[in-house]
Amino acid sequence: MDLKSGYPFWAIKNGLMYAFPQLEENVACDVLVVGGGITAALIARTLAAAALDVVIVEQRDVAWGSTAASTAMLQYEIDSDLVDLAKRIGEPAAAQVYAACADAITQLQAIAREVGDVDFETKRSLYAASSWLHVGRLEKEFAIRRKHGLEVEWLSRRDLRERFDIACPGAILSALGAQVDPYRMASRLLQKLRKTGVRIFDRTRIASIKPSTRSVVCATDSGLEIRAKHVVVAAGYATQKWLNQSVAANRSSYAYVTDPVRNDALGIWRDTLFWETARPYLYARTTADSRLVVGGEDDAIDIPARRDLRVAKKVARLQKRARRLWPSLNLDPAYAWAGTFAETDDGLPFFGAHAQYGARVLFAMAFGGNGITYSAIGADLILAAIQRRKHPLAQCFGFERI
Repeated sequence: MDLKSGYPFWAIKNGLMYAFPQLEENVACDVLVVGGGITAALIARTLAAAALDVVIVEQRDVAWGSTAASTAMLQYEIDSDLVDLAKRIGEPAAAQVYAACADAITQLQAIAREVGDVDFETKRSLYAASSWLHVGRLEKEFAIRRKHGLEVEWLSRRDLRERFDIACPGAILSALGAQVDPYRMASRLLQKLRKTGVRIFDRTRIASIKPSTRSVVCATDSGLEIRAKHVVVAAGYATQKWLNQSVAANRSSYAYVTDPVRNDALGIWRDTLFWETARPYLYARTTADSRLVVGGEDDAIDIPARRDLRVAKKVARLQKRARRLWPSLNLDPAYAWAGTFAETDDGLPFFGAHAQYGARVLFAMAFGGNGITYSAIGADLILAAIQRRKHPLAQCFGFERI
């Protein structure tokens, strides 16, 4: 599956960090993880820590798919506002999801320290009203977040002008957020897992998955077999091809990165993530070398050739919108790209077994704008399913909800 267009910054910055061997013989294991991106790496880490024998296979070079195209803004704030999610699944469950996402950022920070050298930085997150028409809704969102213990502050138009020098009618400032180099994080974590005994094979494509009552046999396109007690399909947005049920819509998102900007020019934005209430929303973050990453302009395109042709026009629109917010900054694109992502109706991911395959085949579909945060949560859900334990988020994130 062609998951990206253009030149994702992380791939250019890091190059191909590490190549794992191709599978050349039949193997057996406790758990086979299909996929080699950040989701697969985080899940494999949790499984290996539980003393399970783990094998990972990736059809391309590891972390070279949607992970390399991610802008990796780490937020507890998901694409469905807490107010809206509460209407769909009930306020207690919605608050539980938001709290789990907040905990996941702290967990990701600990993992980043453990792995080392992945450009992880904690940030604040500014969620701004795109127009006066959105202020009332955003004030309700602020109130419900504060009610459930999230550390937030309401900023008026005057506050935003004085503190952030932007012209927005109101915003929620969240104390908890972060950013990371997603390709570097995935690659270095996989290298670390390899040293602890996890077997990793790239350029190895799974052609079939056949579960039985006691095991699952997966065949590669070269005719080799992997026999596992459980299989976790964590192949990013290509995961949907294994299901006969459509659970999400593939979409395209666009982004670009500037040349390095002086820290005194970036000012407060050096430590702040930005996104807005408009849909599709514009979002922005910095990099470790003080570039500005600007993204958004999402659309329903799911044809790689058409996505490729749209990159230049979409980036021009992003630049124009960004200049309205930050007229004093140099916002010229240095590198631009687009990537496929998937969006569910409720903004929540899917983790767990699907009726099509039974209990031994688990799916990790960290869909939406918070894939890395969801993956940190999903790793515990997958382990609980393998160990036949109940997990408090299994119902919210399971296939049964549809």
